[in-house]
Amino acid sequence: MLLPLPPVCVVLGWTYLVNDEKISAIGHYVREELGPRLARLAAAEGTFPTFGWEAYHRLDTRRRDRETIQAGVDLTAFCAVPLAALTAFWARGDVGGLLVALSVLEALTVAGPAAQILLHTRPAPPRG
Repeated sequence: MLLPLPPVCVVLGWTYLVNDEKISAIGHYVREELGPRLARLAAAEGTFPTFGWEAYHRLDTRRRDRETIQAGVDLTAFCAVPLAALTAFWARGDVGGLLVALSVLEALTVAGPAAQILLHTRPAPPRG
């Protein structure tokens, strides 16, 4: 029962990462492309700044701490839990060679989401 946990965690972790990347891409598009275009149009009409939230929420001094904590939660849920299951599986000692080979392959597969989580936990580019 321990061997199905790593693939499930990898699939869920990868899905989470892909969705998080898409949401980040949307935010980038709003900040860098859509916001400036709409601001130019709004300036012609004399209205308020567009998409202020996209800049405002990035000024929070605890933002980096929350991102680091979230990375720890992600690493725990999607990487540490399946590795703990594999460790328990290996500790049993009475398993066949094919299942051990499969479990080693699963452990290597868990490294993919772990690397991506760490790559996505990078400092935001400097404000300019």
